[in-house]
Amino acid sequence: MLTITRKLEFDAGHRIPDHKSQCRNLHGHRYTLEITLTGQVINAEGNSDNGMIMDFSDVKTIAKEHLVDVWDHAFLVYEKDHAVKEFLASLPNHKTVVIDRIPTVENLAAVAFDILKAAFKDRYGTGLHLHKLVLHETPNCWAEITDA
Repeated sequence: MLTITRKLEFDAGHRIPDHKSQCRNLHGHRYTLEITLTGQVINAEGNSDNGMIMDFSDVKTIAKEHLVDVWDHAFLVYEKDHAVKEFLASLPNHKTVVIDRIPTVENLAAVAFDILKAAFKDRYGTGLHLHKLVLHETPNCWAEITDA
């Protein structure tokens, strides 16, 4: 299987409401996102993408539109974390992203995978699809999810 991977970064805040340590406090991370795609190599003479699974700049553009720009400099909050949701709602023009699960790196990776899986699915009719997503919360801690 031939794959390509594009790395992007973004900053976001979150908290793990019931966590036993410091992570229960409001804090942020410099997240690193690795997007791995697979599909047939484009074979179309004269096409800008000839010889590629997908142009890396197009991978970046799609990922930024659907995920990175949405989450960058936002606070990622669990829908049932009412105290923080209410506080963030009181801040004028605050960038808040509400998700349906606690924003652990594992859950964020799963949410990101679902978003990007739909965004990349068979863009060129070449079987292009998201094969793997890695989300680094810190340089030493990350979650990986692959297409089953």
